[in-house]
Amino acid sequence: MTTPAAKPKRIPKKLYEAELLRLQGELVQMQEWVRTSGARLVVVFEGRDAAGKGGVIQRVVENLNPRVVRTVALPAPTARERTQWYFQRYVAHLPAAGEIVLLDRSWYNRAGVEHVMGFCTPQEYDRFLRQCPVFEDMLIEDGILLRKYWFSVSPDEQERRFRARLENPLKRWKLSPMDLESISRWDEYSKARDAMLAATDTDTAPWTVVESEDKRRARLNTIAHLLDTVPWTPTDLSPLSIPARPAGEGYVRPPRELARAVPDHAAMLLDES
Repeated sequence: MTTPAAKPKRIPKKLYEAELLRLQGELVQMQEWVRTSGARLVVVFEGRDAAGKGGVIQRVVENLNPRVVRTVALPAPTARERTQWYFQRYVAHLPAAGEIVLLDRSWYNRAGVEHVMGFCTPQEYDRFLRQCPVFEDMLIEDGILLRKYWFSVSPDEQERRFRARLENPLKRWKLSPMDLESISRWDEYSKARDAMLAATDTDTAPWTVVESEDKRRARLNTIAHLLDTVPWTPTDLSPLSIPARPAGEGYVRPPRELARAVPDHAAMLLDES
């Protein structure tokens, strides 16, 4: 049995928020470089259930342009998709020039949940482990920038987060029977992860492991690493100026009472306070 890693020192909220804001500012600059240079960036987020992938993705996209940056989280494949080449439905979501795609889980579903839960055959699983490095080499050879992050969390912390989701009506949707099944299959998922990393951690498409026991630390570390490994440079923005508003031509807005306005819910709150 391996000795659990020491719990990292928690980053103070004020320091975390200041550094996150700085990094998000650089993400905006990186986005502009991607857009103007025609680069194509794919970022794969994988890991244990409740390991913090979604929280990192949320902080990455918070200030970015949804026309440039897309988050892809595919549902279970349809009956038709199950008859396709396994990678086919993911290819449809790859970026065009000037785009960034964040994969909230990816083709690595086959190496994890599909393999552990028996949703694919042993032959399909073996074929995936053989084909995946070739597939990723093809993406990189074609010019796509590929980054792969594995989020690691301890069983105790995972269970704590599961319980927090179960007790919070706003987060209950994040918890599924499949998530809870992962508790009893911890060792099976661990072995599947080890086999996946051994087969797909290559020089051209390496995995980067994110220790996510501390969510704040994981978010800062992941964003900083992404910014450090993408070869972006600051882009000069075209100068803009707000024009003077021209004189009006006598337009009069129709009475507001004629429009179907949204009810003033905020005013009701003020009346009740």
